[in-house]
Amino acid sequence: MSWWNEIYNNFDPVAFKIFGISVHWYGLMYVLALLVALGVAKFIVKFDKVNISNSLLDNYFFWVEIGVILGARVGYILIYDPNTFYYITQPWQIFNPFYNGEFVGIRGMSYHGAVVGFLLATWAFCKKYKQNTWALLDLVALSIPLGYFFGRIGNFLNQELFGRVTDVPWGIYVAGMLRHPSQIYEAVLEGVVIFLILFTYRKFKKFDGELIALYAILYTIARFVCEFYREPDFGLGFVFLGLSMGQILSLAMLLAGVLAYLFLRKNAQHFKSI
Repeated sequence: MSWWNEIYNNFDPVAFKIFGISVHWYGLMYVLALLVALGVAKFIVKFDKVNISNSLLDNYFFWVEIGVILGARVGYILIYDPNTFYYITQPWQIFNPFYNGEFVGIRGMSYHGAVVGFLLATWAFCKKYKQNTWALLDLVALSIPLGYFFGRIGNFLNQELFGRVTDVPWGIYVAGMLRHPSQIYEAVLEGVVIFLILFTYRKFKKFDGELIALYAILYTIARFVCEFYREPDFGLGFVFLGLSMGQILSLAMLLAGVLAYLFLRKNAQHFKSI
């Protein structure tokens, strides 16, 4: 498997250049992730005869894309970036893709920050267009996982979010050290596996909001497990009781998912009209 072990030494994270600007595979995967999520949503709307128009769905995804990008970037700066104070005092730099006059792109996105941005965008959209918030979120729960798969593949191709040092034969050499390809683990477990579970279960849904609550629960369990193979975030390390920041945030999200599930199940009749 030497070709696999040495893949980073033979792979350029830059897909191509246009007008002197480097276009990274990560950026292409990010776009593909959004398109796949929208495609899955449209397929399910048509296949399951969901009462939502294509134009409204397109508009909704535009709203959440903005919410996700804003939330992911701001979340990364507040939680992980060592230069938080710099960005707070100079917020115009948050989305500045240039450094010392050179185009370097925008690096650093937080999944948990993206969740907050997504939820705020969804709430605002449903208020404006008078949509059933929980039914729409159930559709999103089915759409996110496969899109997320490509996002993690993007992390792998961008040679970031490395795994921990290992001796498994499928490890990847990073700076001379063999590491778990944890991005691939996350892509499969947090993406493909969760999609298959929710897609199969969707026909047995008992109340609006059940699928998004189950997604939150399943994702956080998968993320918590995968974090054992992923190198803790630089500058943070292990935060508490040998757990990484990703695991701590996942535990908080797991609690929120369980509480949301119990709350929605108890108030299912009331939320049918929301």
